[in-house]
Amino acid sequence: MTEPTDAISALTAKRPSPGEKYYPPFKPTAELEKEAQRLVNMYPEGKEQSAVLPIIHLLQEKFGYICPESLPWIAEQCKSTEIHVAGIVSFYPGIHTRCPGKWHIRVCRTIACSLSGGEELLRYICEKVGIDPAELDGAEPMGVSADGLWSVEPVECLANCGFGPNIMVNDTLHSRMNKEKVDQLLADYAAKA
Repeated sequence: MTEPTDAISALTAKRPSPGEKYYPPFKPTAELEKEAQRLVNMYPEGKEQSAVLPIIHLLQEKFGYICPESLPWIAEQCKSTEIHVAGIVSFYPGIHTRCPGKWHIRVCRTIACSLSGGEELLRYICEKVGIDPAELDGAEPMGVSADGLWSVEPVECLANCGFGPNIMVNDTLHSRMNKEKVDQLLADYAAKA
């Protein structure tokens, strides 16, 4: 496989993920188009492309990430261009271009959490779920476990600085984490799979 030579090709290159088995594949449906149009209609005529980000959030929540096939669909819904959509997708670190695992773990790496053990916790979590910490670099700094159950991503801030180190599993914040709490948390989430 040849490496993409420009930013758009790199963004739109399909990068398979074991996490895909926990999410439905992107498929435009009448229901999805209706919800997208509801979002577009929140903006004045001529400003439809303002709905790009809300539609991206809608798709990421439903499908786990923004796949290459969804970019032209988003652009069409918002009377925008694929390049505009791709620019937004590539700008925000919280938008994924690779499917996460069923349980997506964000580990805070800002100074407060780092000083309270966040860096060591990140490496420990990666070790426990079978992700090479070296994967957590580049355009999509997220590693996905071979079974697709877990993904790990270092993030800049979880807005809970006084109670670090902090992690978030999907949308649930967990504070004052340590190795023992991580072990229990991983066991609890694995039992829900």
